[in-house]
Amino acid sequence: MQSILIIAPNWIGDAVSTQPLLANLKVLYPNSQIDVLASNWVAPIYRACSQVHAVIEAKFEHKKLQWSLRKQLAKEIQAKNYQACFVLPNSFKSALIPWLANIPFRIGYRGELRFGLINLALDNPSKVNRPPMVEHYLSLSQLLKDDAFLPSNKLVPRLNISTSAKQSIEIKLQSANISGDSIYVMCPGAEYGPSKRWPTEHFAALAQQLITQNSNNQIILLGSKNDHSLAQEVTSQAQQARNIHNWCGNTSLDEAIALIGMSKVVVSNDSGLMHIAAALQIPQVAIFGSSNPTHTPPLSDKAKVIWLNMPCSPCYKRICPLGHLRCLKDILPEQVFATLNTLN
Repeated sequence: MQSILIIAPNWIGDAVSTQPLLANLKVLYPNSQIDVLASNWVAPIYRACSQVHAVIEAKFEHKKLQWSLRKQLAKEIQAKNYQACFVLPNSFKSALIPWLANIPFRIGYRGELRFGLINLALDNPSKVNRPPMVEHYLSLSQLLKDDAFLPSNKLVPRLNISTSAKQSIEIKLQSANISGDSIYVMCPGAEYGPSKRWPTEHFAALAQQLITQNSNNQIILLGSKNDHSLAQEVTSQAQQARNIHNWCGNTSLDEAIALIGMSKVVVSNDSGLMHIAAALQIPQVAIFGSSNPTHTPPLSDKAKVIWLNMPCSPCYKRICPLGHLRCLKDILPEQVFATLNTLN
């Protein structure tokens, strides 16, 4: 197998979880060229994967077919003569491009009327017995040949930091008079919804505790432009906001990866940035609410998970169906601060 195309998932955390699949494909097909078709949103994750030869970026929009764009991409991809394609999203539209491009082996999970579009398939696991996402994607590597194997040791995601992104972040830190020695990154957002977001007042209280502990500690709030208002709430609720910096929406994802890689500790919700911190082996505290840490854990021995495992969780809802959000509100800043002090 000389050339393989990957159709990337649409969420950052899921994209990070596909890296072990890429690593295993490189073991199975050491001479293969692996390219990835990804939305602009997740493309930086694949630029941070050493197994990827090229990233093909596309302006895919959520819940839109974009038929003309997909036909054009299929025409371009057909000219590259890929032998196999792994279609990692479960949607019908994600399987259209490799089918239109006449790629011989189209591998993925069954679902959403994809019969014929996918010609090597596994059954989707039930919601009750969901495996961890890394295992979910890794299992697909068995489908291309009968003697393919899964690694006996657990593969965990690993990302690299680009030199240019690191240089860019160093310039931004210097411009903001922030020392790189004691940066704590906090990620108050979670794209999925409020039921995965630790309260902003708790983030503010934790930031204040860290600054009180050491006046040299710098807190950088990191996330997308959609998280900017959340970060503003954190800074306004903190007693002393002098060492708290709202960078949400002010970095590219490539730069965010570099900043996380330079940080001392990351505190986050169950989000894409949590998975990036784990893949970079940065000490972290990951706070879970409506989701399940056995399904989407931060795969790092430097990560500590805080989850109350309440009777109503995991509910997987975007908004708390009971209206109290106790699964997150009852995780107090003092508990997270104490956990931070146990990290290596």
